[in-house]
Amino acid sequence: MPENLPFDSDDFEEPPAFFPKDIGRGSGGLGSPVRVKVEGVYSTEEMGTIHRYVQLEDDAGRVLPMSIGPFEALAIHMALENSPTQRPLTHDLMRNLLDKLDGRLDRVVIDDLWNQTYYAKLYVHTKSGEVEIDCRPSDAIALALRTDSKIYVMDSILDGGFDDEGADDEEER
Repeated sequence: MPENLPFDSDDFEEPPAFFPKDIGRGSGGLGSPVRVKVEGVYSTEEMGTIHRYVQLEDDAGRVLPMSIGPFEALAIHMALENSPTQRPLTHDLMRNLLDKLDGRLDRVVIDDLWNQTYYAKLYVHTKSGEVEIDCRPSDAIALALRTDSKIYVMDSILDGGFDDEGADDEEER
């Protein structure tokens, strides 16, 4: 089955962040987490294609625009606007599950950028301790906004250790 994959195995230098650390990916090197706020959700059109972005900004004025999908853009926009829905949407469901299971989302951290894709983690407090959960950044942001949780981005990601082409297209992840 691996021989049927639509890419060459040499396309990837190392596994993504959610792989166990002992498989070859180390942590660190991206600096410290920096608290950010969501400035808004924006869209642009280029040659008939609509691109959606969530823009994060820290207190020093560093800006991180992240490309996101249309459903994630709507979820983040609705949370920013406190728009009510008749029935819970996915991120509302996640918030309700946390509440019913006595969990609390403490923070989300956008902690890696690999192969032009951002990675994030949810940090949930439970009765048995803190749990770290791999998550797409847009889902993490949408949930953080619904739970009034802190959002962090690693320092070097905010410093732009990549070019403008490094923006994430989460629909591919």
